Amino acid sequence: MSSTPYERSRPSETVAGFLAAASIFVSVTGIAYRPLRLIPIALLMALIAAGIGGRASRLAAWAVGIGAFAFVVGMAAAVITSNPLW
Repeated sequence: MSSTPYERSRPSETVAGFLAAASIFVSVTGIAYRPLRLIPIALLMALIAAGIGGRASRLAAWAVGIGAFAFVVGMAAAVITSNPLW
């Protein structure tokens, strides 16, 4: 058995995890639908989650990376297919 007690997470860490997960969802959605409208908001959410830190810091880092990748892919796809950016 472990000698250290179970450590509870703070509510802000839980919010950071939800923000990071929502950011990933919005980033992936932004690839297919209006990338210039959705992905910057998703990146902002991911950066806020990364700033909060805590248990979800790795998930927030992934959310920032996925958001940046989604921005490049979404903008390229919108320009190539002549879809609106807004």
